[in-house]
This record gives sequence, structure tokens and C-alpha cells, in this order.
Amino acid sequence: MSDGGKRQGGRALPPPPRGPPPPPPSRPRLEPVDREKTCPLLLRVFTKIGGHHSMEDFAVRGKEPKDEVQIYTWKDATLRELTDLVKEVAPAARRRNAKLSFAFVFPDKNGRFKVQEVGKTLSYGNGRLDDGKALAELGFEIGDYLDVAIL
Repeated sequence: MSDGGKRQGGRALPPPPRGPPPPPPSRPRLEPVDREKTCPLLLRVFTKIGGHHSMEDFAVRGKEPKDEVQIYTWKDATLRELTDLVKEVAPAARRRNAKLSFAFVFPDKNGRFKVQEVGKTLSYGNGRLDDGKALAELGFEIGDYLDVAIL
């Protein structure tokens, strides 16, 4: 004999949901870092005019590209904040029409470095592109390098 829409114990099952499925959960917002109480991390930033460095440029530890800038920052730093810091040290990034492309450099499962583009900004931001994206949102992990192509 069939249950007839009843669960064990005699209570009826709720009716199936009607209408469109619920929207997917929105991307979780990261809690802002209390920069007064949280120690910053050291971010090794490599800049290059015209494009990103290649994986081979990072293949030998201690022989990374020479155009390095070290920045103390937090995982909630946005690409806009980093753009402004890069502009302080790289004159080419200050040009009105400069576009900056950001990539994380990290070891893959085989230990070879991988260069993965994560976002773009304009030198003189307009609030579009990826200005508001934070390092943590983009998947940054402490120990990753940041490669910035100035286009």
C-alpha cells in the first residue's frame, strides 16, 4: 500500500515549491580588516610595461624580475588602492590613458609558478572595471606575488 503523500508518522509532506527557483546566494561580502589592529602583509609587486611577466621569469627563487616594489597592505586592499600605490613608483602608470592589469603569481600543484590575471583598472579610475575588488575576494593568499602590467 502506498503512503499517499504522507511521511512515516502520518503527517503530510509540504507541497512542492511554486514559482521560479530562489536566486543564488550573493557573493559573501568580506568583513573589512581593522587596519589599526591587524598587522599588514608584505606584498611583492612586479611591474612591467606592455604586458605581464612570464612564468619563466619567476622560475628560479631569488632571481625574480628586478622591477620589484614591496608594499605593506591588507587582504581587503582594493585594486584601486594598489593602482594608486603603483602610480607612486611607476611613472608609466601615471599616464592619463594607462590601463593596469593585475595578475597573481603563485605556485601550482607541481611547484611551477603560474601567472593568473585577476583584474584591470584605469590609471585615473572611473569606478568601473575592477576598482572595488579586494585581494581576498579575488583569491589572493599570503605569499602570492602581484604582477602588474602597465598597458
